[in-house]
Amino acid sequence: MEFSLQKLSESVLDRNIVKAGLLSRGSAQEQLFELARAKRSSLFLSEEAEVRSVIEISNICRKKCNFCNINSASQEERYIIEYQKFMEILGAIHSKGRRVFLLQSGENGSQNYIDFLCKCIDGAKKTLKGITIILCLGNLDRGQYKQLKDAGADRYILKFETSNRLLYKEIKPDDSLEERLRCLEELIELGFEVGTGNIVGLPNQTTEDIIDDLFFISRFKLTMASCTTFIPGERSHYRNMHMGDVNITLNFMALLRIMYPWLLIPTTSSLEKALPDGQYLGLMAGANAVTIHDGTPLEIKKFYPIYSVSRFVPDEKHIEEIVSRAGLKLPKTEDSVHA
Repeated sequence: MEFSLQKLSESVLDRNIVKAGLLSRGSAQEQLFELARAKRSSLFLSEEAEVRSVIEISNICRKKCNFCNINSASQEERYIIEYQKFMEILGAIHSKGRRVFLLQSGENGSQNYIDFLCKCIDGAKKTLKGITIILCLGNLDRGQYKQLKDAGADRYILKFETSNRLLYKEIKPDDSLEERLRCLEELIELGFEVGTGNIVGLPNQTTEDIIDDLFFISRFKLTMASCTTFIPGERSHYRNMHMGDVNITLNFMALLRIMYPWLLIPTTSSLEKALPDGQYLGLMAGANAVTIHDGTPLEIKKFYPIYSVSRFVPDEKHIEEIVSRAGLKLPKTEDSVHA
């Protein structure tokens, strides 16, 4: 199986070529990353990396995902950041130049919780100038998605995790891939800018599954896509499993950029946990968005150990350093002005 950079650059994307790219190492991997960066530069002329401030607004979750540390079986203390505190956090981050906010929580379909989130989104949009709100809240009803959209939410991230239906049921026993796809399709229909993605290295996942994931993404009209490395959470059902292969994750990201060059692709903190300098390498593999965990209050960060109790939490200095080293720029923003 020969790695053909020429065929990849010409968008000849049969399974064998994609598989060779996915498994590339050494100089072949470097060439793959170089092609991914060239594809990024051809569409994102500003060479800017989007910066997303993450606010982990609640760790309450109704699901029992086997790979997650905050599933409903966890005994960890539960919280919801109160509205006034949320607005204070948002104002402080906005004053530093942040304009993209990712509100993340466990899956909680309580209508009271959705109403609360809508109040937060509406308050943020009415108070702060020029902001984008991304939500990552899991499976909800169509009516709840519409309510969140009407409140002012701009984007929604809902990872399909794996396109293998049987494997999906293994890792998420109280969910189904069909239900996940229903949610993705409804989010797109409702006008959200939608992102999805997979996890590399899940127990019982094969290389062929991962290749399927790459082609699976083509069925959706997406703005964003991501790939993360499986990390065995210390409090999860999979705590004794092996971590996923970071090189395959990075190669997947590069292939995402080559196959779907218009997408926003984040390089996540889990890459840094899996491999020193992993988040920087994600940028070198074609990513163009970075996450910075400056929105969750320090005193409750420990209650959101989503993939590890000792997860890497990138700060402003780290983000500035890796973006600069990757030859990218941080977005320029106007001085903070209230709307």
